[in-house]
Amino acid sequence: MKVCVLLSLSLCLIPAAWTAAEAPAGADEAIVQNYVTAAQNQESAHKAVSMDMEIEASLPRLQKHGRFHALRRISPLGLITYEKRLFEGDNTVRNQVILRYLTAEADAQRDPSPSLAVTPDNYKFQYKGSGELDGRPVHIFDVTPRKKLQGQYKGRLWIDAATYLRVQESGYLVKNPSIFLKKIAFVRKYDIRDGISVPREVQSVVDTRIVGKAEINIAFSNFSLDDDKHSSAGEPEDLNH
Repeated sequence: MKVCVLLSLSLCLIPAAWTAAEAPAGADEAIVQNYVTAAQNQESAHKAVSMDMEIEASLPRLQKHGRFHALRRISPLGLITYEKRLFEGDNTVRNQVILRYLTAEADAQRDPSPSLAVTPDNYKFQYKGSGELDGRPVHIFDVTPRKKLQGQYKGRLWIDAATYLRVQESGYLVKNPSIFLKKIAFVRKYDIRDGISVPREVQSVVDTRIVGKAEINIAFSNFSLDDDKHSSAGEPEDLNH
């Protein structure tokens, strides 16, 4: 698995075309407001979605690896379930890395909080410049949470210049979700499809208290809007089986 050694600083994924510059007076505030409006519109139009999810995880110090595949469904209420699950590899990676990640994700979605949204109410935005990301013009901001709440991060946000939807986030969580974890650094990439910002890839480096550093790479594919038979909210399934 290839995880950039500078992931925690997110410098490795800053585009070569990135240009540091001050925005014209008031332009940065307008960009942020357009971003907030686009995010709100996406939230109000949220429907049940599904996608394939492939997780590759490793514990370098222990030389252990594992791979998890599932069909990941998200209900209109945000509840996550996993179907057609398949795991191969070491059980330590399965139990201490992958299952802990999936449980934390399901818990966060089960109890979403407006205080976690990356908006000016919860974060300070600092304009860093414009550039290109994967051939797409973007605006780049550093973001810092106003309070250190679980689920928030300090880092960088890339906003698509055409739709004002997020296309990349990077940084580290300011408060760890578990006593078993010491630090979580990440890069999250998104695609824009049908006016929705959907996850494409997540790279994480996690410092754990039990098994050392864990490296996680998650790839999402085959995104689709689900029909009514999959849209009802249900209880998340037991991830241990």
